[in-house]
Amino acid sequence: MESVDNFQQVSLFEDSLPGMISEPAKSQKFLRNKPLPDNLPEFRVIRSSRRKRSISALRQNGIIEIHIPDRMSRKDEFAIIPEMIEIVLRREAKNRSSDEALAQMAADLIERYLPDFHERPTSISWRSMRERWGSCTTSDGTIRISLRLNTAPEYVIGCVLFHELIHLRVPGHGSDFYEYLERYPEKDRAEAFLEGFEAGLAVAPESIAQA
Repeated sequence: MESVDNFQQVSLFEDSLPGMISEPAKSQKFLRNKPLPDNLPEFRVIRSSRRKRSISALRQNGIIEIHIPDRMSRKDEFAIIPEMIEIVLRREAKNRSSDEALAQMAADLIERYLPDFHERPTSISWRSMRERWGSCTTSDGTIRISLRLNTAPEYVIGCVLFHELIHLRVPGHGSDFYEYLERYPEKDRAEAFLEGFEAGLAVAPESIAQA
């Protein structure tokens, strides 16, 4: 049996959540002496009675899940959180397309589906964004793609990138914008994926930490 132990995990954050920790929690010396880093990405810890010794971490719906044995002490749980998050981030960095790969994908998309465009992005990069899948600054031609998509299928990343490329010419979302967007052959499939991904984020248990 697994449980997302959100209530008890609040005790891990007495330094960053003043006034929300009970007096008994404040008596735990190791919590006071070893505050968690304040730049951790969004995560939650899930305890499982089926786990005896193994620990694992993976990203689900944009949130890093750390799976630990139910009998692990709070002190050990607290200690392994940064380490397991780092493992996930290193794995993602190894697998994730580079900024250069995004630029090449953009060039291919323009050549295939926007041959009438003379506009070109000045830079394209992966960025940490919680509210958007991508963004485009039309004034300087910079495009950013959300790191939440780092494990998404290529056709999904391509659709988001195509969306932002159109904004180089069309700032808003009027009929002309959607006429261009229809040129992307896997638009409907990609949008269905993103809707499911967003729904998964909406129903996921409340995370424990905010980046």
